[in-house]
Amino acid sequence: MSRSPITCHVLDSSIGKPAEGIEIALQVLDASTSGNTVEVFQSIAKGVTNSDGRCIDLLPPRGSDEAVKAKTDLEAGQTYKIIFKTKPYFEKTNRKSFYPWVEIFFNIENPAEHYHIPLLISPYSFTTYRGS
Repeated sequence: MSRSPITCHVLDSSIGKPAEGIEIALQVLDASTSGNTVEVFQSIAKGVTNSDGRCIDLLPPRGSDEAVKAKTDLEAGQTYKIIFKTKPYFEKTNRKSFYPWVEIFFNIENPAEHYHIPLLISPYSFTTYRGS
């Protein structure tokens, strides 16, 4: 089975459960703005975490007709940004949060690899790492 080349998983460490319903946006750096005072990112995908806190269908599978049509195949050396909108999630659970969203920047070294981005959140902290 083919899968999105970029997936993510959000866990609410303050309650020890997956974070369902978090909106996610994936963006790519516009190479023409690299090195400028303001670098511009272009949106390429959106998703929402499922009941297990995962978003596994952010992009069409690598090399599929959909990916070619949408120009979403990953590029080596390119910088991407994934944005997790955490404030609405915490508001739904009647909690305040310090961070309205979390932005994680990362570089693609090998487009043939799978990139998994886990995010651990609580109302006043977050942490991430490159998963497998």
